Amino acid sequence: MLFERLRSSFLYSFNSHSPPSPNLPLHTLTPTHVLIIIILFYTQPTSLNFTLKFQSFDMGNRFSCKSKDNHNGSKSSRRFGGGNRSQRKLQSDEELLHLQALSLAIQHHQSSQRFEGSMSRRIGSTSSRRRSNPVSDPAVNAPKQQKQSPEVLENLETKKIVLIHGEGFGAWCWYKTIALLEESGMIPTALDLTGSGIDLKDTNNVTTLEEYSKPLTDYLQNLPEDEKVILVGHSSGGACVSYALEHFQKKISKAVFLCGTMVSDGQKPFDVFAEELGSAELFMKESKFLIHGNGKDNPPTGFMFEKQQMRGLYFNQSPAKDIALAMVSMRPIPLGPIMQNLSLTKEKYGAGRRFYIQTLDDHALSPDIQEKLVRENPPEGVFKIKGSDHCPFFSKPQSLHKILLEIAQIA
Repeated sequence: MLFERLRSSFLYSFNSHSPPSPNLPLHTLTPTHVLIIIILFYTQPTSLNFTLKFQSFDMGNRFSCKSKDNHNGSKSSRRFGGGNRSQRKLQSDEELLHLQALSLAIQHHQSSQRFEGSMSRRIGSTSSRRRSNPVSDPAVNAPKQQKQSPEVLENLETKKIVLIHGEGFGAWCWYKTIALLEESGMIPTALDLTGSGIDLKDTNNVTTLEEYSKPLTDYLQNLPEDEKVILVGHSSGGACVSYALEHFQKKISKAVFLCGTMVSDGQKPFDVFAEELGSAELFMKESKFLIHGNGKDNPPTGFMFEKQQMRGLYFNQSPAKDIALAMVSMRPIPLGPIMQNLSLTKEKYGAGRRFYIQTLDDHALSPDIQEKLVRENPPEGVFKIKGSDHCPFFSKPQSLHKILLEIAQIA
Protein backbone atom coordinates (compact mmCIF):
# COMPACT_ATOMS: atom_id res chain seq x y z
CA MET A 1 0.00 0.00 0.00
CA LEU A 2 2.82 2.44 0.87
CA PHE A 3 4.61 1.63 -2.38
CA GLU A 4 1.46 2.34 -4.44
CA ARG A 5 0.81 5.65 -2.60
CA LEU A 6 4.39 6.82 -3.08
CA ARG A 7 4.34 5.88 -6.72
CA SER A 8 1.07 7.71 -7.25
CA SER A 9 2.42 10.80 -5.50
CA PHE A 10 5.54 10.67 -7.63
CA LEU A 11 3.59 10.42 -10.89
CA TYR A 12 1.17 13.14 -9.84
CA SER A 13 4.00 15.54 -9.00
CA PHE A 14 5.20 15.30 -12.61
CA ASN A 15 2.90 16.29 -15.44
CA SER A 16 1.04 13.06 -15.97
CA HIS A 17 -0.25 14.30 -19.34
CA SER A 18 3.30 14.42 -20.75
CA PRO A 19 4.93 11.20 -21.95
CA PRO A 20 8.15 10.14 -20.18
CA SER A 21 11.28 11.63 -21.70
CA PRO A 22 14.41 9.52 -22.27
CA ASN A 23 16.49 12.30 -20.68
CA LEU A 24 14.46 14.02 -18.00
CA PRO A 25 15.63 17.65 -17.40
CA LEU A 26 17.48 17.95 -14.10
CA HIS A 27 15.73 21.13 -13.06
CA THR A 28 12.37 19.31 -12.93
CA LEU A 29 13.56 17.05 -10.13
CA THR A 30 12.45 18.56 -6.81
CA PRO A 31 13.48 17.56 -3.28
CA THR A 32 10.12 15.75 -2.97
CA HIS A 33 11.00 13.60 -5.99
CA VAL A 34 14.39 12.76 -4.53
CA LEU A 35 12.85 11.74 -1.19
CA ILE A 36 10.28 9.49 -2.87
CA ILE A 37 12.95 7.95 -5.12
CA ILE A 38 15.14 7.11 -2.13
CA ILE A 39 12.22 5.51 -0.27
CA LEU A 40 11.27 3.49 -3.35
CA PHE A 41 14.86 2.45 -3.90
CA TYR A 42 15.21 1.02 -0.39
CA THR A 43 11.68 -0.40 0.02
CA GLN A 44 11.17 -1.83 -3.49
CA PRO A 45 14.65 -2.63 -4.83
CA THR A 46 13.44 -5.40 -7.10
CA SER A 47 11.32 -2.93 -9.06
CA LEU A 48 14.50 -1.02 -9.97
CA ASN A 49 16.20 -3.67 -12.09
CA PHE A 50 18.41 -1.52 -14.34
CA THR A 51 21.89 -0.54 -15.36
CA LEU A 52 23.31 2.99 -15.70
CA LYS A 53 24.99 4.26 -18.80
CA PHE A 54 27.25 7.34 -18.69
CA GLN A 55 26.83 9.87 -21.44
CA SER A 56 29.32 12.75 -21.80
CA PHE A 57 28.15 16.21 -22.66
CA ASP A 58 29.90 19.55 -23.02
CA MET A 59 28.50 20.87 -19.75
CA GLY A 60 29.02 17.78 -17.60
CA ASN A 61 27.85 14.15 -17.37
CA ARG A 62 24.38 12.74 -17.60
CA PHE A 63 22.99 9.37 -16.64
CA SER A 64 20.54 7.43 -18.74
CA CYS A 65 18.70 4.26 -17.76
CA LYS A 66 18.68 1.01 -19.57
CA SER A 67 16.92 -2.24 -18.69
CA LYS A 68 19.17 -5.06 -17.51
CA ASP A 69 19.42 -8.08 -19.76
CA ASN A 70 18.63 -11.55 -18.40
CA HIS A 71 20.97 -14.49 -18.96
CA ASN A 72 18.73 -15.68 -21.81
CA GLY A 73 19.07 -12.32 -23.57
CA SER A 74 15.49 -11.13 -22.97
CA LYS A 75 14.78 -7.85 -21.15
CA SER A 76 13.16 -8.20 -17.76
CA SER A 77 10.25 -6.21 -16.44
CA ARG A 78 8.37 -6.61 -13.22
CA ARG A 79 4.71 -7.54 -13.56
CA PHE A 80 2.30 -6.43 -10.93
CA GLY A 81 -0.32 -9.19 -11.26
CA GLY A 82 -2.03 -10.60 -14.31
CA GLY A 83 -3.46 -7.75 -16.32
CA ASN A 84 -4.02 -7.09 -19.96
CA ARG A 85 -1.43 -5.69 -22.36
CA SER A 86 -2.32 -2.04 -21.76
CA GLN A 87 -1.92 -2.48 -18.03
CA ARG A 88 1.50 -4.04 -18.53
CA LYS A 89 2.50 -1.13 -20.77
CA LEU A 90 1.37 1.37 -18.12
CA GLN A 91 3.38 -0.47 -15.48
CA SER A 92 6.40 -0.46 -17.79
CA ASP A 93 6.05 3.29 -18.40
CA GLU A 94 5.78 3.95 -14.69
CA GLU A 95 8.85 1.86 -14.00
CA LEU A 96 10.79 3.72 -16.71
CA LEU A 97 9.83 7.01 -15.09
CA HIS A 98 11.11 5.76 -11.74
CA LEU A 99 14.38 4.72 -13.30
CA GLN A 100 14.82 8.07 -15.06
CA ALA A 101 14.18 9.96 -11.85
CA LEU A 102 16.56 7.77 -9.90
CA SER A 103 19.33 8.24 -12.45
CA LEU A 104 18.86 12.00 -12.30
CA ALA A 105 18.97 11.94 -8.51
CA ILE A 106 22.29 10.11 -8.67
CA GLN A 107 23.53 12.58 -11.26
CA HIS A 108 22.48 15.51 -9.08
CA HIS A 109 24.26 14.03 -6.06
CA GLN A 110 27.50 13.37 -7.95
CA SER A 111 27.39 16.78 -9.58
CA SER A 112 27.04 18.53 -6.22
CA GLN A 113 29.90 16.47 -4.79
CA ARG A 114 32.11 17.20 -7.77
CA PHE A 115 31.76 20.96 -7.81
CA GLU A 116 31.24 21.82 -4.15
CA GLY A 117 34.18 23.86 -2.95
CA SER A 118 35.97 23.99 -6.32
CA MET A 119 33.87 26.52 -8.17
CA SER A 120 34.98 30.10 -7.69
CA ARG A 121 32.91 33.23 -8.00
CA ARG A 122 33.28 35.37 -11.06
CA ILE A 123 36.29 37.54 -10.40
CA GLY A 124 36.90 41.17 -11.29
CA SER A 125 38.93 42.43 -14.20
CA THR A 126 42.30 44.08 -14.06
CA SER A 127 43.92 46.80 -16.10
CA SER A 128 47.15 48.75 -16.26
CA ARG A 129 48.07 52.01 -17.91
CA ARG A 130 49.77 50.16 -20.72
CA ARG A 131 46.51 48.52 -21.76
CA SER A 132 43.84 50.13 -23.86
CA ASN A 133 41.17 47.64 -22.81
CA PRO A 134 40.62 46.01 -19.41
CA VAL A 135 41.27 42.29 -19.31
CA SER A 136 38.85 40.04 -17.43
CA ASP A 137 40.15 37.23 -15.29
CA PRO A 138 39.06 33.75 -16.40
CA ALA A 139 36.87 31.81 -14.00
CA VAL A 140 38.88 29.15 -12.21
CA ASN A 141 37.10 25.81 -11.89
CA ALA A 142 39.92 23.60 -10.69
CA PRO A 143 43.18 24.00 -8.85
CA LYS A 144 45.14 22.79 -11.89
CA GLN A 145 44.00 25.82 -13.89
CA GLN A 146 45.31 28.16 -11.21
CA LYS A 147 48.89 26.94 -11.60
CA GLN A 148 51.25 28.65 -13.97
CA SER A 149 53.56 26.53 -16.10
CA PRO A 150 57.14 26.46 -14.80
CA GLU A 151 58.40 27.89 -18.10
CA VAL A 152 56.52 31.14 -17.53
CA LEU A 153 58.24 31.69 -14.20
CA GLU A 154 61.75 30.63 -15.23
CA ASN A 155 63.11 34.04 -16.21
CA LEU A 156 61.99 36.01 -13.16
CA GLU A 157 64.48 38.20 -11.35
CA THR A 158 63.13 36.72 -8.13
CA LYS A 159 60.39 34.34 -7.04
CA LYS A 160 60.38 35.62 -3.48
CA ILE A 161 57.42 37.79 -2.47
CA VAL A 162 57.20 39.32 1.00
CA LEU A 163 53.65 40.21 2.08
CA ILE A 164 53.20 43.07 4.55
CA HIS A 165 49.80 43.45 6.22
CA GLY A 166 47.99 46.70 6.96
CA GLU A 167 46.78 48.28 10.19
CA GLY A 168 45.28 45.84 12.68
CA PHE A 169 45.88 42.81 10.47
CA GLY A 170 48.60 40.16 10.62
CA ALA A 171 50.29 37.59 8.42
CA TRP A 172 47.11 35.48 8.73
CA CYS A 173 45.19 37.72 6.31
CA TRP A 174 47.31 36.52 3.34
CA TYR A 175 46.36 32.84 3.59
CA LYS A 176 44.58 32.73 0.21
CA THR A 177 47.31 34.68 -1.55
CA ILE A 178 50.04 32.48 -0.08
CA ALA A 179 48.32 29.32 -1.33
CA LEU A 180 47.82 30.71 -4.84
CA LEU A 181 51.39 32.00 -5.11
CA GLU A 182 52.85 28.70 -3.95
CA GLU A 183 50.77 26.83 -6.52
CA SER A 184 52.24 29.12 -9.18
CA GLY A 185 55.81 28.36 -8.20
CA MET A 186 56.45 31.56 -6.26
CA ILE A 187 58.00 31.69 -2.78
CA PRO A 188 55.76 33.89 -0.57
CA THR A 189 56.57 35.01 2.97
CA ALA A 190 54.06 36.82 5.18
CA LEU A 191 55.42 38.75 8.15
CA ASP A 192 53.82 39.93 11.38
CA LEU A 193 54.85 43.51 12.04
CA THR A 194 55.72 44.48 15.61
CA GLY A 195 52.69 44.13 17.88
CA SER A 196 50.62 42.51 15.12
CA GLY A 197 49.36 39.00 14.47
CA ILE A 198 51.10 36.63 16.87
CA ASP A 199 53.95 39.04 17.69
CA LEU A 200 53.99 39.38 21.48
CA LYS A 201 54.90 43.08 21.65
CA ASP A 202 52.29 45.29 23.32
CA THR A 203 50.96 47.69 20.68
CA ASN A 204 50.83 50.47 23.27
CA ASN A 205 54.64 50.38 23.34
CA VAL A 206 55.14 50.59 19.55
CA THR A 207 55.85 54.27 18.99
CA THR A 208 57.89 54.62 15.76
CA LEU A 209 57.71 53.37 12.18
CA GLU A 210 61.23 51.98 12.57
CA GLU A 211 60.15 49.80 15.48
CA TYR A 212 56.90 48.81 13.78
CA SER A 213 58.79 47.75 10.62
CA LYS A 214 61.57 45.87 12.43
CA PRO A 215 60.44 42.34 11.39
CA LEU A 216 60.64 43.51 7.76
CA THR A 217 63.97 45.29 8.07
CA ASP A 218 65.44 42.29 9.95
CA TYR A 219 64.30 40.02 7.12
CA LEU A 220 65.90 42.24 4.47
CA GLN A 221 69.09 42.68 6.46
CA ASN A 222 69.53 38.90 6.71
CA LEU A 223 68.84 38.39 3.01
CA PRO A 224 71.95 37.27 1.05
CA GLU A 225 73.61 40.06 -0.93
CA ASP A 226 72.84 38.46 -4.28
CA GLU A 227 69.10 38.00 -3.57
CA LYS A 228 66.18 40.35 -4.09
CA VAL A 229 62.51 40.21 -3.13
CA ILE A 230 59.23 41.73 -4.23
CA LEU A 231 57.55 43.66 -1.41
CA VAL A 232 53.75 43.92 -1.24
CA GLY A 233 52.34 46.36 1.32
CA HIS A 234 48.63 46.53 2.11
CA SER A 235 47.01 49.73 3.39
CA SER A 236 49.23 51.38 6.03
CA GLY A 237 51.73 48.58 5.42
CA GLY A 238 52.63 50.67 2.39
CA ALA A 239 54.46 53.04 4.75
CA CYS A 240 56.64 50.11 5.87
CA VAL A 241 57.39 49.33 2.22
CA SER A 242 58.37 52.98 1.62
CA TYR A 243 60.59 52.87 4.71
CA ALA A 244 62.24 49.67 3.44
CA LEU A 245 62.78 51.18 -0.01
CA GLU A 246 64.64 54.06 1.56
CA HIS A 247 66.95 51.81 3.62
CA PHE A 248 67.23 48.57 1.57
CA GLN A 249 66.57 49.67 -2.00
CA LYS A 250 69.20 47.33 -3.51
CA LYS A 251 67.49 44.26 -2.02
CA ILE A 252 64.03 45.12 -3.35
CA SER A 253 63.25 44.08 -6.91
CA LYS A 254 59.81 45.73 -6.98
CA ALA A 255 57.57 47.43 -4.41
CA VAL A 256 53.81 46.92 -4.70
CA PHE A 257 51.35 49.15 -2.86
CA LEU A 258 48.01 47.36 -2.45
CA CYS A 259 45.47 50.13 -1.82
CA GLY A 260 48.35 51.35 0.29
CA THR A 261 49.69 54.52 1.86
CA MET A 262 52.15 55.46 -0.89
CA VAL A 263 53.03 58.82 0.64
CA SER A 264 55.52 61.41 -0.56
CA ASP A 265 58.51 62.78 1.34
CA GLY A 266 57.45 64.61 4.52
CA GLN A 267 53.96 63.07 4.69
CA LYS A 268 52.62 60.83 7.43
CA PRO A 269 50.67 57.63 6.62
CA PHE A 270 47.62 58.90 8.54
CA ASP A 271 47.26 61.80 6.06
CA VAL A 272 46.02 59.33 3.45
CA PHE A 273 43.00 58.47 5.62
CA ALA A 274 42.20 62.07 6.57
CA GLU A 275 39.17 62.20 4.25
CA GLU A 276 37.54 59.30 6.09
CA LEU A 277 38.82 59.90 9.64
CA GLY A 278 39.43 63.66 9.71
CA SER A 279 42.70 65.47 10.32
CA ALA A 280 45.32 63.89 12.54
CA GLU A 281 44.92 66.62 15.15
CA LEU A 282 41.14 66.29 15.29
CA PHE A 283 41.34 62.49 15.38
CA MET A 284 43.77 62.53 18.31
CA LYS A 285 41.43 64.76 20.31
CA GLU A 286 37.94 63.54 19.56
CA SER A 287 37.93 60.02 18.13
CA LYS A 288 35.93 57.52 20.18
CA PHE A 289 38.15 54.70 18.90
CA LEU A 290 41.30 55.85 20.68
CA ILE A 291 43.15 53.67 23.20
CA HIS A 292 45.00 55.31 26.12
CA GLY A 293 47.44 52.57 27.04
CA ASN A 294 49.38 54.86 29.39
CA GLY A 295 46.36 56.41 31.12
CA LYS A 296 43.79 59.04 30.19
CA ASP A 297 46.11 61.88 31.16
CA ASN A 298 48.69 60.81 28.56
CA PRO A 299 48.46 60.91 24.74
CA PRO A 300 46.63 58.00 23.09
CA THR A 301 48.77 55.02 22.09
CA GLY A 302 46.53 53.30 19.56
CA PHE A 303 43.04 52.89 18.21
CA MET A 304 40.63 50.10 17.34
CA PHE A 305 37.45 50.39 15.32
CA GLU A 306 34.26 48.75 16.54
CA LYS A 307 33.20 45.64 14.64
CA GLN A 308 30.39 47.42 12.81
CA GLN A 309 32.77 50.13 11.58
CA MET A 310 35.32 47.55 10.47
CA ARG A 311 32.70 45.68 8.46
CA GLY A 312 31.68 48.84 6.64
CA LEU A 313 35.19 50.21 6.07
CA TYR A 314 37.20 47.10 5.26
CA PHE A 315 34.93 44.18 4.38
CA ASN A 316 31.99 45.47 2.34
CA GLN A 317 32.63 42.84 -0.36
CA SER A 318 34.42 40.12 1.62
CA PRO A 319 32.99 36.64 2.32
CA ALA A 320 31.36 36.11 5.72
CA LYS A 321 33.91 33.48 6.78
CA ASP A 322 36.81 35.84 6.16
CA ILE A 323 35.05 38.62 8.06
CA ALA A 324 34.56 36.26 11.00
CA LEU A 325 38.25 35.39 10.88
CA ALA A 326 39.18 39.08 10.92
CA MET A 327 36.83 39.88 13.80
CA VAL A 328 38.64 37.46 16.10
CA SER A 329 42.17 38.11 14.78
CA MET A 330 42.58 41.88 14.38
CA ARG A 331 44.55 43.76 17.03
CA PRO A 332 44.71 47.43 18.08
CA ILE A 333 46.60 49.74 15.73
CA PRO A 334 49.62 51.59 17.18
CA LEU A 335 49.29 55.33 16.58
CA GLY A 336 52.97 56.31 16.63
CA PRO A 337 54.01 54.68 13.32
CA ILE A 338 51.15 56.14 11.26
CA MET A 339 51.58 59.61 12.77
CA GLN A 340 55.26 59.79 11.85
CA ASN A 341 56.46 61.92 8.92
CA LEU A 342 58.48 59.91 6.42
CA SER A 343 61.85 61.07 5.11
CA LEU A 344 62.22 59.76 1.56
CA THR A 345 65.00 60.66 -0.89
CA LYS A 346 65.09 60.55 -4.69
CA GLU A 347 68.41 58.71 -4.63
CA LYS A 348 67.08 55.75 -2.60
CA TYR A 349 63.29 55.65 -2.42
CA GLY A 350 62.99 57.42 -5.77
CA ALA A 351 65.20 54.85 -7.50
CA GLY A 352 62.94 51.95 -6.55
CA ARG A 353 60.46 50.31 -8.93
CA ARG A 354 56.99 50.99 -7.55
CA PHE A 355 53.60 49.62 -8.63
CA TYR A 356 50.15 50.48 -7.31
CA ILE A 357 47.02 48.27 -7.17
CA GLN A 358 43.76 50.20 -6.83
CA THR A 359 40.62 48.68 -5.27
CA LEU A 360 37.54 50.19 -6.86
CA ASP A 361 34.87 49.40 -4.24
CA ASP A 362 36.97 50.50 -1.29
CA HIS A 363 35.25 52.30 1.61
CA ALA A 364 38.36 52.78 3.75
CA LEU A 365 40.54 54.36 1.06
CA SER A 366 38.27 55.65 -1.68
CA PRO A 367 39.19 55.20 -5.37
CA ASP A 368 39.48 59.00 -5.63
CA ILE A 369 42.09 59.10 -2.85
CA GLN A 370 43.98 56.21 -4.42
CA GLU A 371 43.95 58.03 -7.77
CA LYS A 372 45.27 61.13 -6.05
CA LEU A 373 48.15 59.16 -4.51
CA VAL A 374 49.07 57.81 -7.93
CA ARG A 375 48.86 61.25 -9.52
CA GLU A 376 50.99 62.98 -6.88
CA ASN A 377 53.59 60.22 -6.57
CA PRO A 378 53.52 58.36 -9.93
CA PRO A 379 54.59 54.70 -9.86
CA GLU A 380 55.87 52.65 -12.79
CA GLY A 381 52.57 50.84 -13.26
CA VAL A 382 48.98 51.03 -12.03
CA PHE A 383 46.54 48.12 -11.85
CA LYS A 384 42.88 48.06 -10.83
CA ILE A 385 40.63 45.43 -9.28
CA LYS A 386 36.93 45.90 -9.95
CA GLY A 387 34.49 44.95 -7.22
CA SER A 388 37.14 44.77 -4.51
CA ASP A 389 36.82 46.26 -1.05
CA HIS A 390 39.83 47.33 1.05
CA CYS A 391 40.83 43.66 1.45
CA PRO A 392 41.25 42.11 -2.01
CA PHE A 393 43.07 39.13 -0.46
CA PHE A 394 39.61 38.23 0.87
CA SER A 395 37.18 39.65 -1.69
CA LYS A 396 39.14 39.17 -4.95
CA PRO A 397 42.02 36.75 -4.30
CA GLN A 398 42.18 35.50 -7.90
CA SER A 399 42.39 39.00 -9.35
CA LEU A 400 45.06 39.98 -6.85
CA HIS A 401 47.02 36.82 -7.60
CA LYS A 402 46.89 37.46 -11.33
CA ILE A 403 48.21 41.01 -10.94
CA LEU A 404 51.02 39.96 -8.60
CA LEU A 405 52.20 37.38 -11.13
CA GLU A 406 52.02 39.94 -13.90
CA ILE A 407 54.07 42.45 -11.92
CA ALA A 408 56.62 39.75 -11.06
CA GLN A 409 57.12 39.05 -14.76
CA ILE A 410 57.65 42.67 -15.82
CA ALA A 411 61.26 42.97 -16.99
